[in-house]
Amino acid sequence: MAERNLSHSQAPAESMATPPMGSPPVVPPDGHPTVRIFGSHSFFRLWLAQVVSSLGDWIGLVAVTAIAARIGNKSADAAVGLVLSARLVPGFFLAPAAGVLLDRWDRKRVMVACDIGRGLVLATLPFITTIPGLLVVSFLLEVLTLLWSPAKEASVPNLVPPSFLANANSLSLVAAYGTFPIGSALFAVLAGVGKWLGQYDALHSLKVGPESVAIWFDVATFFLSALMISTLALPKRAPAERRPAGKGRLDLGRTFRELAEGWRFIGESGRVRAVIVGIATGLVGGGMMVPLGVVMSREVLGGGSAGFGLLLTALGTGVAVGILGLSVVQKRLPHERIFVLAVFGAGICQIAGASMSTLFPAMVFVGILGLCAGAVYILGFTILQTNVEDNLRGRIFATLYTLIRFCLLLAFALAPILSSLLDKLSRALFDHRVTVFGLSINLPGVRLTLWLGGLIIIAAGMLARSSLRSETE
Repeated sequence: MAERNLSHSQAPAESMATPPMGSPPVVPPDGHPTVRIFGSHSFFRLWLAQVVSSLGDWIGLVAVTAIAARIGNKSADAAVGLVLSARLVPGFFLAPAAGVLLDRWDRKRVMVACDIGRGLVLATLPFITTIPGLLVVSFLLEVLTLLWSPAKEASVPNLVPPSFLANANSLSLVAAYGTFPIGSALFAVLAGVGKWLGQYDALHSLKVGPESVAIWFDVATFFLSALMISTLALPKRAPAERRPAGKGRLDLGRTFRELAEGWRFIGESGRVRAVIVGIATGLVGGGMMVPLGVVMSREVLGGGSAGFGLLLTALGTGVAVGILGLSVVQKRLPHERIFVLAVFGAGICQIAGASMSTLFPAMVFVGILGLCAGAVYILGFTILQTNVEDNLRGRIFATLYTLIRFCLLLAFALAPILSSLLDKLSRALFDHRVTVFGLSINLPGVRLTLWLGGLIIIAAGMLARSSLRSETE
């Protein structure tokens, strides 16, 4: 995909024509402010749609969680865990097949349909009063998101020049996660409005309550995102590329062949394998910080729940610094080498942070861990977008999202169990303390588990480096 700069007299308006799939992205002159920041007007509009859609995702997640806790009553924790688990299950079974379909379908239509679908599903939420109903809603929302996200990622290389992909992924990361605090704050405000409106008997038929106003606002965000994407000039693929002539029905045999083709490509491409193995395996270790962070802050660092909040702040700040810094210098950096170094850096920082006994130095290492994690995400997605052909891109990203979900769930499930087992083993063997060169080191199970997680991340870096070396041999 070669970068093409057009003069004012040569550049067609993006709304006048839709370039064929696989052609270089048509961009306005380099001096245009939007192009300097976003790479093209089309990507800017897609990014705005992602901001709106991500805002809706976060509000919806908070709303579903709040409703589950209210319905669950005395078993609120179990209800919330059960409902949220419904958002993880579809990825294991449906994401690979979704990737095959995305490589056949018009991705613009997929994103529009998924946004409309998510809005319609959420519109039923105020009328649902049972946990099984919430399970169905969570399941459907996740299925639609599993189609929307890979379709968006697979479309980005068709909208910006190759040299801008790292910047585009940085901006996408901001849109995906920077909207979380905004979504949480909006839900709190809208929940207050809903509680006030719920006092009026005339509105009872509309099920107006603490969550309903936030839900209706959420529905509007998805419809707005669908409208924005529907006006986007995304390249269209020829029908022959999407489906063999004369085959309008679902061909399961072809679906499995295309799925196998995607996995075969991952096995043959060292760069693609390095990214997928590096990110997925690294998340097994890094994901352990989520369930163990509060325990680490309370039992080892003496910071309690407030300390855990500071650790999260340090992590988010590090990610933000990594995104901004990489956006400035990425064009002068070897992406594969920095990707591997960032994975190694994340593992080392997790081990160092877990080795601290006070909050401030732990925050420093967690901040650097966030910086490395941001670099891994941005560079990893950039390497995939650069090295995967358009007709395979949907399957590759769907596979990546599937492995991310699996590895995170594995980390969430294993971390508390490992922490308990290692704590008992440490107490039995060392009475929770060892002395090395006159230095006494406390060895609770949570610290040992986070050390193990750091070693897993370092192992992920070694696997990624090995895959990259195989590509050059």
